[in-house]
Amino acid sequence: MAVTVLIVDDHPAFRASARTMLELDGFEVVGEAENGTSGIEQAGALEPDVVLLDVALPDMSGFDVAERLAPATQVVLTSSRQRSDFGRRVRASRAVGFIPKDDLSGDALRRLMETL
Repeated sequence: MAVTVLIVDDHPAFRASARTMLELDGFEVVGEAENGTSGIEQAGALEPDVVLLDVALPDMSGFDVAERLAPATQVVLTSSRQRSDFGRRVRASRAVGFIPKDDLSGDALRRLMETL
C-alpha cells in the first residue's frame, strides 16, 4: 500500500511539482493545503501517513502546525532555506525530519521515513 501524503505549502507551483514527483515515486498524495489552518483541517479529515509541511506559511509557522499535528501524524518540514538556517528549531520541533525543497524526492522522503 502506498504511503499517503498531504502537501501543505502556500506556493501552488511547488505543490504541483511535489505532487507529481511524489506520485511518480509511488506515494499517494491525498490532498494539498495552502496554509496552516487548512493543513490542520485536512490532516484531521484525510489522516495522511505524512504531512509535507512548509516552514513558512501565510497564517502561521510550520513549526506551530507541526506542534498541533504531531505525534498523531508524521510531519516532515520543508523549506527553500537550509536546515541550518533554522538552528535548533527543527530538532526541537515535533517533526520527524526536514528536507530542503531543492533536495525533495521520493527517495529522500522514503529514506527519512525508513529511519523512524
